Amino acid sequence: MDADTDSPALHLAQDPEADELLSRSRLAALTGMLLDQQVPMEWAFKGPATIARRMGTDDLDAHEIAAQDPEAFAALLAEKPAVHRYPGSMAKRIQQLCQYLVEHYDGDAEGIWRDAGSGAELLRRLQELPGFGKQKAQIFLALLGKQLGVTPTGWREAAGAYGEAAAYRSVADITGPESLAKVRAHKQETKAAAKAAKGGEKS
Repeated sequence: MDADTDSPALHLAQDPEADELLSRSRLAALTGMLLDQQVPMEWAFKGPATIARRMGTDDLDAHEIAAQDPEAFAALLAEKPAVHRYPGSMAKRIQQLCQYLVEHYDGDAEGIWRDAGSGAELLRRLQELPGFGKQKAQIFLALLGKQLGVTPTGWREAAGAYGEAAAYRSVADITGPESLAKVRAHKQETKAAAKAAKGGEKS
């Protein structure tokens, strides 16, 4: 099977093994998005492949992760190199996400968007996921629309600024090293502007 035609190849981890899993497993992509905070983006998106490898499998299964002993699962994420800067709390969040998917979508991540009638409805469903605030939900919605072919009516509007074409604001716009550099530059500019604004408030 040609992976390029069957499933668009993501390049978020900048690591062939990790990106291959992200490209074929929607749960892996969701998990990477969940991990994408307080650590470099590539580190976050390598996490799903590391978890799968340590569980002795080549994919992630929501039922299996949801049923894990919490302490054992946290220890699995904490093994060196750790999956995240905060492996304990992120292990808990990943299990909560998988438990939610099992309860509401029979463990199938694609169930979140398969019958979503509009971008607004899909955004609402994503925001209902444990660990997904509005910004994270909008970024993942933009990733679905821009790179994974999930384009319900009004998806760009629902994704806000992240849905704009060639915005280079988030992981939704990363397709390789060049676009990664553009997104990183945008984030640094945003941080600098916020810092300058804060300094202006103080004076």
